[in-house]
Amino acid sequence: MSEEYKKGGFYKLLPFLSLILLVCIAGIYFGNLLFGSNSLSVLLTLQNKKNQMQEEVKRVMKENAELQKELFELKGLEPK
Repeated sequence: MSEEYKKGGFYKLLPFLSLILLVCIAGIYFGNLLFGSNSLSVLLTLQNKKNQMQEEVKRVMKENAELQKELFELKGLEPK
């Protein structure tokens, strides 16, 4: 009878222990999602950097076009 008591006691604790394990795994997952190397803050920082770089590319392309126009004018050629 004592074996049945011990067996029943463990199986009564099993759902509780499973829930604790699930909460720990979920906590680690969401903690990594918010604060890890692939976190939301890293994503937002990279998107901001991407936008800044796109603006820089537009600025440099415009400057390049102006310099090419000036070069053609100095050489006496007409730009197409």
